[in-house]
Amino acid sequence: MKGKLYLVPVTLGTEDYKEVIPADVVERVKQLRKFVVEDLRSARRFLRMIDKDFPIDKSEFQILNEHTTERELEDIVKEIGGENDTGLLSEAGVPCVADPGSALVRLAHRKAVRVVPLTGPSSILLALMASGMNGQKFMFNGYIPIRGNERSRYIRNMESEARKGIAQVFIEAPYRNKKLLDDLLDTCLPDTELCLAVNITAHDEFIKTLSIKNWKAQIPDINKKPAIFILG
Repeated sequence: MKGKLYLVPVTLGTEDYKEVIPADVVERVKQLRKFVVEDLRSARRFLRMIDKDFPIDKSEFQILNEHTTERELEDIVKEIGGENDTGLLSEAGVPCVADPGSALVRLAHRKAVRVVPLTGPSSILLALMASGMNGQKFMFNGYIPIRGNERSRYIRNMESEARKGIAQVFIEAPYRNKKLLDDLLDTCLPDTELCLAVNITAHDEFIKTLSIKNWKAQIPDINKKPAIFILG
């Protein structure tokens, strides 16, 4: 039988994996011995979290990040297409959403390798669920431009779509969160709604939706904290 590619969810912020990852998913992952990972250290840490006796030394790990070549992807998929079930791990949450794993999955489909998504936490969907924004029509913008005029134009375009009822979801590197929030408060109209979803599933989780006007009166400290931004 051909091997399968399992898309393995990991924790977002909490260290108690049992709160966010189903038991049957954990048991499935414990049986795997081949992994494609974005970061070796965090992948090993996660595996030891779900099983303190996980046989790390008897497992194989291949790195997949923005530097992985097409030839390397071909080699990975070729191995999976043999008899080796393989787990794909992201840095946080579910693989392939705002994550380089999508290139591997796309190639796996071309090579007739079965792709199996496993249930786990997605910060994007959890934030949208808790935001009160339109879950019927939304757009994930990923990382938006960081340069002044280009960013301002992009924010105004997102705001225009949001005010039509299409929720605009986007992210930023945690160390640039404060600058992005400042730019949103400076650029958007007072009655535009903004949801900040910070440290989702962690003990200090913070999710709140307010108008731009009200955010200006109570600006939170989100610097260096993983966050999802949603305009609506």
